[in-house]
Amino acid sequence: MRAGPTRARPVALVRACHPGPTLAVTALAAAFAVSTQHPAPRVALLAAAVLAGQLSIGWGNDLLDVRRDRTVGRADKPLATGELSEATVQVACFVAIAATVGLSLACGAVAGMVHLGCVAAGWAYNLGVKATVLSWMPYAVAFGGLPVFVALAAPGAGPPPGWIPVGGALLGVGAHLVNVLPDLSDDEATGVRGLAHRIGHRAASLLAVVSLSAATLVITLGTNAVPAAVLTLALLAVAVLAATALLARGRSPFRAAIGIAVIDVLLLVLAR
Repeated sequence: MRAGPTRARPVALVRACHPGPTLAVTALAAAFAVSTQHPAPRVALLAAAVLAGQLSIGWGNDLLDVRRDRTVGRADKPLATGELSEATVQVACFVAIAATVGLSLACGAVAGMVHLGCVAAGWAYNLGVKATVLSWMPYAVAFGGLPVFVALAAPGAGPPPGWIPVGGALLGVGAHLVNVLPDLSDDEATGVRGLAHRIGHRAASLLAVVSLSAATLVITLGTNAVPAAVLTLALLAVAVLAATALLARGRSPFRAAIGIAVIDVLLLVLAR
């Protein structure tokens, strides 16, 4: 199929970058930077670096998966439907990678290398790790490394306390499982068998809840910046959601996992 009209390409490019996860991770990094009292220009620089990295990963994913997406008839993928040409996305992806390197290193050599490691983990997932039993690992590395990048980007600052990247890594594992659950059948049909595919939808949903609940516990035990009343409410909410996931069927465990993930993100930002 041919690419659509030129005026439609910016919208199609946005759709091809996986805008939900891209904006969510960028917003998380920016919120964490604000909570650690980075000045506004530094927050903008950090957010730009993370946004560029996420754009490269999103576009790279669709480039690498274009034939798989066509096989299963993914109408939501502009590359698969022909709205975008592969050449257009290749150029956009190359520009995003170049911007990622420049913006990351502008945050400081050490911080920049940490962020580039997070982006490399995302690319490793795209390039084949997602089809292995270690499909969760790139998410753990990237989510665990993100707050380290933000902390080190402050001039003269050291890494954050160890419980912060641990909590982030557990959040990443849960995020991976939640992210792949809606696409299990399409993935299986095209030969992708990550951890969730190997253990099945029900077990993957429960594992997501366990990982995300563990992240809540790590953050709760580690922080002294969040009021006790807020932590108590968060723990109660997570306990209810976890019980729902254990006892319910259908899509309820999936929705419960998303609820716990939202609570974890808020706690991680507040915990500083």
